[in-house]
Amino acid sequence: MKEKSVSRCTRWAIAALAVAAFAIALPEQARAQNSVGGHIGVVFPLVTRADGVTTNIGDNFTVGFPMGITIKRDGSKMAFDLEFVPAIQDRPRRVNLTVHPGLVWDLGHNFAGGVRVAFDVNQTSWGFTPLLAYGWSIKGHKNNKIFLEFDLPVRFAKPAPGDNVSSVTAAIHLGTAF
Repeated sequence: MKEKSVSRCTRWAIAALAVAAFAIALPEQARAQNSVGGHIGVVFPLVTRADGVTTNIGDNFTVGFPMGITIKRDGSKMAFDLEFVPAIQDRPRRVNLTVHPGLVWDLGHNFAGGVRVAFDVNQTSWGFTPLLAYGWSIKGHKNNKIFLEFDLPVRFAKPAPGDNVSSVTAAIHLGTAF
């Protein structure tokens, strides 16, 4: 009878060791190192200065529809943001597309600042865009915000050989981030 109880104890010990080994061997719960978000909005270029000439939104109405994908490492204040901006211009009537990757930093107190490089598709212009944004949380939505952003696009163009045009624009961007 003693042999039976020893073998029963041995079986229980082996079973307990097997369960413990299995529990130790289980992988840790997967956690994302990066978070992915996005934004969509509308942008209005208010005033532009190019080659000594100043124009405003009333002279040549243009509206853009920025949409972007944001990647942020958990715990970091910096995010990579890839934005695409289709824009409709009144005179001459045309649709433009700007590819606008950049870095945005959380400045605290609901402010963010950053800079983007700009590549205008099928045009001879490129540049950069400094930005400053303020966001408001949407009640009941943890990761969603409405934001107002001031943009200062600077562009360098070469419309014809030997002709260089630089411009600076003040623009307002209103959107939602998620």
